[in-house]
Amino acid sequence: MQSNKALIDSGDTAIGIEFGSTRIKAVLVDQQGNILASGGVNWENQFIDGIWTYSQQAIRQGLQQAYQALAQSVRQQYHTNLTSARAIGISGMMHGYLPFDSQNNLLVPFRTWRNNFTAESSQKLTALFNYPIPQRWSIAHLYQAILRREAHVAHIDYLTTLAGYVHWLLSGEKVLGIGEASGMFPIDPHTQSYQQSMLDDFDKLIAAQNYRWKIKQILPRVLVAGQCAGCLTDAGARLLDPSGQLQAGIKMCPPEGDAGTGMVATNSIRETTGNISVGTSAFAMVVLEKALSNVYEQLDMVTTPAGKPVAMAHANNCTSDINAWIALFHQTLTVFGVKADIDQVYETLFLHALEGDADCGGLLSYGFYSGEHNVGLTAGCPTFMHPANSRFNLANFIRVHLYSAFGAMKLGMDILMQRENVAVTQILAHGGMFKTKQVASHILAGALNVPIAVMNTAAEGGAWGIALLANYLAYAPAQSLEQYLNETVFKQTALSVSRPDSATAQGYARFMQRYVRGLPVVQAAATFSSDQQ
Repeated sequence: MQSNKALIDSGDTAIGIEFGSTRIKAVLVDQQGNILASGGVNWENQFIDGIWTYSQQAIRQGLQQAYQALAQSVRQQYHTNLTSARAIGISGMMHGYLPFDSQNNLLVPFRTWRNNFTAESSQKLTALFNYPIPQRWSIAHLYQAILRREAHVAHIDYLTTLAGYVHWLLSGEKVLGIGEASGMFPIDPHTQSYQQSMLDDFDKLIAAQNYRWKIKQILPRVLVAGQCAGCLTDAGARLLDPSGQLQAGIKMCPPEGDAGTGMVATNSIRETTGNISVGTSAFAMVVLEKALSNVYEQLDMVTTPAGKPVAMAHANNCTSDINAWIALFHQTLTVFGVKADIDQVYETLFLHALEGDADCGGLLSYGFYSGEHNVGLTAGCPTFMHPANSRFNLANFIRVHLYSAFGAMKLGMDILMQRENVAVTQILAHGGMFKTKQVASHILAGALNVPIAVMNTAAEGGAWGIALLANYLAYAPAQSLEQYLNETVFKQTALSVSRPDSATAQGYARFMQRYVRGLPVVQAAATFSSDQQ
């Protein structure tokens, strides 16, 4: 405790803050990446006028509250104040659309990755570039706004993501880490910047509109891990800490997306390594040895924070439906006068799911709160089905929701592993869903038929990952990012490995056959739900 207090007092630490879909987390780490303190605050997106969004006020307030929770944790544990650090890193949900004018005014409400109304632009840009442009990507949102002749486009001076926006607030720098930038516009791994030929193609595509800007002029500057991305300004320090205790001048690493921080948090940045991050969304990533042979709508092409090419199978929906059902069970216990911690409810029910049938007894669930591009849904409607001949019991009920959380993502991973024959010997997983050991990881191992490893830092996720990238600024002159992670952070990290068993793998395969056949039912439910709004 005393040595940790001395580290904090000397400012020899690094801070990481990540904006997840439902929670903003902040962590403080030492030189080796060990977590000294953490804090966070819950927040929720809003569905306003057909747009999934978070307000600027919510972003600023959430940032401040998460940092204050971290500072309070430091005071409680070490009886000292957090006044400085060697570096700070910001991470957030990838993609989305935050356009600003020359006076730094946000031109339209933040359009998050969750909005699936850019199918037309996604398809046209994919054909133009011969490169997959998912609906979530910033360039897809921009071109869709152009196709819809939205007046604000003419006034754009700067376009960024959530992580880029928060970093800009704190440092004044309009930059992005290369992994985050690769979810805005395609990246050239050789130049480690945007693909010049595609920038030119896009400018030609929209030339008739006569906008005063060229696409490269409004995109953030691209940086790789280890490069300094500016320093915390006086205004940034006051935004984080209105009390005035936090000092300005702290170095900042390039802001990254949750995909990049997930790779770092699982030490999955080398070729043939893979990782899976689960939360409101789910995405699996594999670092490639060579380019894919084809363009697939179900697979994104992004990069590691160091700029290596990565194939990503992304699903917009993952844990939201599970969280809703667990909350309902918790409310039920409360009504009956049973006091149970919500974490205890999760753990108890997750463990009980292992007693269910390997194929979930014929039950089906689809946790689509929003649209899901992998299965052709532009809107969502969570759906649960228990046919008359199914085995409807609690274990199967929880198990099918765990199965379906990975369903849409698996469709993309099947392309990568079966059509492209990409070999993956082990995948590291992280996210709060894996806190209960050998449950979600066991199911995921069966789903992908690949060993799934979980570290004891699994629940910390991206906030820890961006703290490690901030910490890496001090190591970058002498070590590559791979060396830093291998030799400094993960040298003695313990892993819990779930290996696929044939019963679960076969049961999951039967579940997926029903899952695919049942998609028209969900499409009808989503259409009905949209008609009622």
